[in-house]
Amino acid sequence: MASVPLPAPPAEDEAFIEPTFRSARAQPDRQAFERLPPQDLDAEQSVLGSMVLSKTAITEVSNLLADDDFYRPAHQAIYRAILEVTAKGDPVDPLTLGDALQKSGELAKVGGASYLHTLVQSVPTAANAEYYAEIVRERAVLRRLVAAGTKIVQMGYEGVGELDEITAAAASEIAAVTEGRDRQDDFFTPSDTLEGTLDMIQAAESGGELSGVTTGFTDLDSLTNGFQPGQIIVVAARPGMGKSTLAMDFARACTMPRGKNRKPTPGAGRPAAFITLEMSIDELNMRCLSAEGDVALHHIRSGTLDEAGWGRLAVAAKRYSEAPLYINECARSLAEIQAKCRRLKTRIPALAEIIIDYAQLIESGGKRHDSREQEVSHISRSLKLLAKELQVPIILLSQLNRGPEMRADKRPQVSDLRESGSIEQDADMVILLYRDDAYERESPRAGEVDIIVGKHRNGPTASITVAQQLYLSRFVDMANT
Repeated sequence: MASVPLPAPPAEDEAFIEPTFRSARAQPDRQAFERLPPQDLDAEQSVLGSMVLSKTAITEVSNLLADDDFYRPAHQAIYRAILEVTAKGDPVDPLTLGDALQKSGELAKVGGASYLHTLVQSVPTAANAEYYAEIVRERAVLRRLVAAGTKIVQMGYEGVGELDEITAAAASEIAAVTEGRDRQDDFFTPSDTLEGTLDMIQAAESGGELSGVTTGFTDLDSLTNGFQPGQIIVVAARPGMGKSTLAMDFARACTMPRGKNRKPTPGAGRPAAFITLEMSIDELNMRCLSAEGDVALHHIRSGTLDEAGWGRLAVAAKRYSEAPLYINECARSLAEIQAKCRRLKTRIPALAEIIIDYAQLIESGGKRHDSREQEVSHISRSLKLLAKELQVPIILLSQLNRGPEMRADKRPQVSDLRESGSIEQDADMVILLYRDDAYERESPRAGEVDIIVGKHRNGPTASITVAQQLYLSRFVDMANT
């Protein structure tokens, strides 16, 4: 998001004075309201002077600062000129710098050639260039924080839009303040990162734990090594294939994992969020109790359980009540989803995954688009950025178009994604569901469902067959049937 434009800096002999708020009853001391935006002109001069004196200082400073980190426009122009001269391979000194500024028509604006010599003379030592740059960078961040705070105050007083949209915009303003602060850490050499990579390879070779969030399906975990932080996993299918059932399976595997022979693993659950735009919380609860308690969903809905069923339901209810599963049925717009997910991640730092059911029901809010395809594309891209920001995998359910029904082979393809736009492009993984018995009642594959990994950015694609137990609202590995 673009930073808020800062007010024009003052002339050399003037002070920037913020608007004074006067009470009708009293006139407070004007000095209390007269402030300069955070800045350190001495540090700015020392930075520029060091860059003129030392080629090493140019490298150090350019890794830390951008031109708009300087408070004085004159210093911004000089900084740009230094980088331009350096890019041409010419030495940087007051003469070459003055020539570059003269050609750009900015020499007089920065104070003339004499000011360039003043910069050099003002530097205690060029060896401290990085330290001076840190001071300049700190003041720049503080200025942006002041500007963001001012804008947030204005947004609060105006109150335009839904509350969650306002809070999401406010969070974005704050996030933008420190965006790119650690410019020196944008690039890494293999020596910086290789040790962690080798540890991951060794753990995989020795059959260690998954590096990502378990899916609950042995073959899918083996293929993907779990869902990874920052990924967008799209689960797509035609209506009635079991998208929501698979999504709840993923949520249960994360929050209520089971070990061998499907035995519960108490206390091993990881927090997950489930944002439902289609089903109510009660319906999701019933489905989860059915799957966990081995109780048919239609018996739960109708209340026709026998004594054994009530016993299994009670055990499942206790286990489910302790699960760190956070369900939200109120979020409707993209801004609301972003705001609620950011707040939940702040409250629950260990949040492992987010599931959204489903993409085509998300409203983009006030932003207008020429077509629904563009709108869904915007939503998809925004959720990908949210996954990277929060460092959690986001599982996004999506509808398929009628393409499978039009073909003799009904198996879905990635190109069948409805209003796809950038969904396919943004997705790190696309999982498609196919049930042969949905199209052919007498199918020899009745009771089976294919989990088709049609796109896998970090690995191979494959089709994994699992057993469907839709009357229990779940899919399970074939070995567990």
